[in-house]
Amino acid sequence: MVAKVVGERDRVLALAHDVPVGQVLKPADLRAVEVAADAGVVPAANRGTVLGRRATVPLVAGALLAPGQVGTRAGFPPRGSSQVALAVEQGGAPPDLSQGERVAVLPGPADGGEARGDEEAPTSGVMGTVTGVRAPESAGGPRVITMLVETAAAPRVAHLEHPRVVVLPAEGREAP
Repeated sequence: MVAKVVGERDRVLALAHDVPVGQVLKPADLRAVEVAADAGVVPAANRGTVLGRRATVPLVAGALLAPGQVGTRAGFPPRGSSQVALAVEQGGAPPDLSQGERVAVLPGPADGGEARGDEEAPTSGVMGTVTGVRAPESAGGPRVITMLVETAAAPRVAHLEHPRVVVLPAEGREAP
């Protein structure tokens, strides 16, 4: 069938909430929805074929599940990239930061708010893409921001103290 008849809908699987890469899919991660879909998504009747398999890419709540997004091992992060997590203090990132945004991570002030010496400061920020944002575990605590960066820059990002996150335009070559 090349096209669906107008109004005809199929029951397919959608994500009930965000599922990080590598997590094994459980029944609570999926829900059945009715949409006009021809191909490229998992039918609700095939639920058993994806349960117990790992997310090979980050899965976003509400998205329809495609067969290539689950497997036996993660295909993420892509070659040449690494995923890093940062504890970002209040005020260190925009409050509405979300998955998929292009960002630059810059060094924040040293302990006590004093400026860093030139020998301690990284030469520039690191650009990447946000892959997850977790709310603080306690009031006033840091948010955990996970991002995809070039592998060569990952150690530099991981060692930043008091990182600051700046959202960049979706397209462009701006450097921090």
